[in-house]
Amino acid sequence: MPPDLDPIVVHHLVNTLGWRDLRPMQRAAIPPIRGSMDALLLAPTAGGKTEAALFPLLSRMAEQRWTGTSVLYLAPLKALLNNLQPRIERYAGWLGRRAAVWHGDVSTSRRRAVLFERPDILLTTPESLESMLVSTKVDHRLFFADLQAVVVDEVHAFAGDDRGWHLLAVLERLTRVAGRTLQRIGLSATVGNPGELLTWLQGSGAGSRPAQVVAPDVVAVVDRPPPGDIELDYVGSLANAATVIAGLHAGEKRLVFCESRQTVEELGQLLREKGIRTFLSHASLSVDERRRAEQAFSEARDCVIVSTSTLELGIDVGDLDRVIQIDAPGTVASFLQRLGRTGRRPGSSRNCLFLTLDGDALTEAAALLQLWARGWVEPVNAPPEPRHIVAQQVLALCLQEHRVGDQLWTQAWNGLPPFGESGRPIVRHLVEQGYLDQDGGMLFIGPAAEQRFGRRHFMDLTAVFTGPPEFTVLTGRNELGRIDPSLLTEEVRGDRRLLLGGRSWRVTYIDWRRRRCFVEPADGGGRARWRGSGWAYLGFELNRAMRDVLLGADPPVAITRRAAARLAEVRAEKAHLVHPGGTVIVREKDGDLRWWTWAGFRANATLTATLGEVVDPVERFDDCSIRLREDLTPRAWRSLTADVADRLCLPEVDEKALVGLKFNAALPTRLATATLAARLADLDRAAMVVDEPARFLVT
Repeated sequence: MPPDLDPIVVHHLVNTLGWRDLRPMQRAAIPPIRGSMDALLLAPTAGGKTEAALFPLLSRMAEQRWTGTSVLYLAPLKALLNNLQPRIERYAGWLGRRAAVWHGDVSTSRRRAVLFERPDILLTTPESLESMLVSTKVDHRLFFADLQAVVVDEVHAFAGDDRGWHLLAVLERLTRVAGRTLQRIGLSATVGNPGELLTWLQGSGAGSRPAQVVAPDVVAVVDRPPPGDIELDYVGSLANAATVIAGLHAGEKRLVFCESRQTVEELGQLLREKGIRTFLSHASLSVDERRRAEQAFSEARDCVIVSTSTLELGIDVGDLDRVIQIDAPGTVASFLQRLGRTGRRPGSSRNCLFLTLDGDALTEAAALLQLWARGWVEPVNAPPEPRHIVAQQVLALCLQEHRVGDQLWTQAWNGLPPFGESGRPIVRHLVEQGYLDQDGGMLFIGPAAEQRFGRRHFMDLTAVFTGPPEFTVLTGRNELGRIDPSLLTEEVRGDRRLLLGGRSWRVTYIDWRRRRCFVEPADGGGRARWRGSGWAYLGFELNRAMRDVLLGADPPVAITRRAAARLAEVRAEKAHLVHPGGTVIVREKDGDLRWWTWAGFRANATLTATLGEVVDPVERFDDCSIRLREDLTPRAWRSLTADVADRLCLPEVDEKALVGLKFNAALPTRLATATLAARLADLDRAAMVVDEPARFLVT
């Protein structure tokens, strides 16, 4: 054992945990963390990242005699925090220290205990952390006065969307509250740009604080498992997938990933009908339902749990034998996370069986496995121009401090762009619209903010995302989960039946005012649906890999006979849509003209906005192609697109789309529209596409 850990920690590693040594990543993490450096620790799922961060932090805590709440442990999911709490409490207890959890599901009495006892390690989410900063019941300056370090688990899950901007902004405000620079330690699965991710995590300290990426095991993450352990199959329907799952791997514990909640529900019901012991997990099931399922699954052997990406992160569901994927995850990074759920037992290896339901899904899965086999993983990049988060942060700062100088508010984020001078037009708009009041050179919360965000102690302001309205489903007093309201409003003959938790329920009463729906068990016929479920943009690299597959490339995995046969059919069907030397413009027999760019949604959105003179005004584009005007000729195409690389522009945004941008009402419409347009654009990939030869074909 390394001598630079506290002797008590070393004693318990050997005698309590029975460890002979640390893993390479855990050993490599000790010097930078003991040396107060910022760090990014990379390892696969169950790679010991939590221990790699905490053991040197606990050693510093003992050596330097930290007092009060000195370490924050942040994670994106409350369930992950609940899962980690016993483990972290155990480690802290070795040194007579305490850990506690704080989030929206923690009872009032437990929160009072946390405030009174000030645990050494606090496990929370960024949203709950901000709630503490703005709460009138928390003396945040006293509570965080002794803070020294922040650990951000699954940091890649934050960085790729607006929760990442929110996290960075809250950490900057927390730095000012604590009155010292806080050490930042990120824990992540494999990403394509670890150095950039660490720089992002450092926030305003990037370039001025020492930092290190710790990733000695990364090569092992991307290396392929033994031949045959990754298998690609085609089954044609969800019912067939259930038959395959029910017939394979009897006596083993299987985790099945689906890309939508509706698919989880339907597959769960199909498996139960076949007598398979089945559990479900997705975001619209109640906390108690998910917890019961995950606990029962972790303790069982011959069973299946069907899940969305909720079980992709580090929640422990016990020792798995198999991972099965319905269709394909949207990214290589997700596949690596899911693959890392298996192979934890000595003598076992990582494995995954893909069961694809149609030809497009089969092509996408083969393409994703091609990228994985090349060792490629998506870079994690923060979404550009988060003006709506700037508006939210200014309002939250005014709640936290009550009154803020109208010239000094920019200091709260320590110079972190874009929470600085560039935000002044946003602050002017907040004042003009009544979200902020201004008096005597001070800013404070105005009546419009009270009206729009003030419910439940401004909880709406601290939550960066708002999901679509859903109805809570109850059987008796027990909450089952939430459903899309359209299931309660559409016309039906006979009983109205829902599918939730893999079981059918008959609706007995609907409380429209309180958005509650009461049910009782039914013998079948239930339906599941959620708005916006199961669809996401496909990126440039995945689209280009799909083109490679259609051109004949096979991933180096086991491919079943029926998958190979179906893939051959798809290649024959789409042979005219791909060319190895560039893009293809195809005029179909019905006269439709479509440009097959294989460039991804964002690049196609950019090209569509730029080429208004040649793009069909009605049905415009998708991930793979752009529909062009029917009367376009090859000559006109060459003339109208000759200078396109020099005039690429941002995509157009319908104002109706602003509903999906939380806090858009706190922005001028032009700035909210500009934010969405920047996020829809891919100028670099669009420029690459227009530089490629485009061939006209007539079928």
